[in-house]
Amino acid sequence: MLVDSHCHLDFPELSGRIDQVIDSMTCNRVEYALCAGVTLERFPVMLALVESHPQLFAAVGVHPDTQQGVDPDVATLVKLADHPKVVAIGETGLDYFRIEGDLEWQRERFRTHIRAAHQARKPLIIHTRAAAADTLRLMREERADEIGGVIHCFTESMEIAEAAMAMGFYISFSGIVSFKNARELKEVARRIPLDRMLVETDSPYLAPLPHRGKTNEPAYVLHVAEEIARLRGISLEEVAEVTSRNFFRLFQSASPIAMQ
Repeated sequence: MLVDSHCHLDFPELSGRIDQVIDSMTCNRVEYALCAGVTLERFPVMLALVESHPQLFAAVGVHPDTQQGVDPDVATLVKLADHPKVVAIGETGLDYFRIEGDLEWQRERFRTHIRAAHQARKPLIIHTRAAAADTLRLMREERADEIGGVIHCFTESMEIAEAAMAMGFYISFSGIVSFKNARELKEVARRIPLDRMLVETDSPYLAPLPHRGKTNEPAYVLHVAEEIARLRGISLEEVAEVTSRNFFRLFQSASPIAMQ
């Protein structure tokens, strides 16, 4: 069994053919997927999709790149997280790559999500890009270690991974780890303890080899797991078993049908 720990199935590239996407998951032994929130406006659509498919879970949050729409407050996030299929708060975090200028609003939004996670008692899904130092600082200041979570689509150094793991966070690898020029990330994937690792697609983006450049989907998390297995010199079955176990250990309110 494999689990795609981060995807966006409500995006138009995938939502219009969701039955085919689910069938492809099954054919590739991907039994579950977690759909991460990016705006409050889209959340009802995503939740309806998740409610219609037992293989899917959801997280509620507003992506750090989002500049329009409703800005979340703690009470709203906690209320929306009070649903049996919402297993996390996120995605949230900091992204200094695409947006310039005074980004204090982004940092305050991140703090809001961490505080909501404390109240909701659900883990965080954290996005960080070109902002690792501030991401770790805010995690420490807001006591994110008491909640835990995952740094999704990890592209940072081993030093950053170790700092996140010291706060009880998992590290999730996407299709980027399969790219030929991702040498540093491949080395991180070799060194991360297996019991702190997740795999994901971040679909519809970042399709792994051999599908790079195409629309990504949860079925392709198989190729991420294959690359991890190749890098570490272990079997695909071991990677699948450990990362799936890690997923349900982290997202404790997720209820795997196969394990009931």
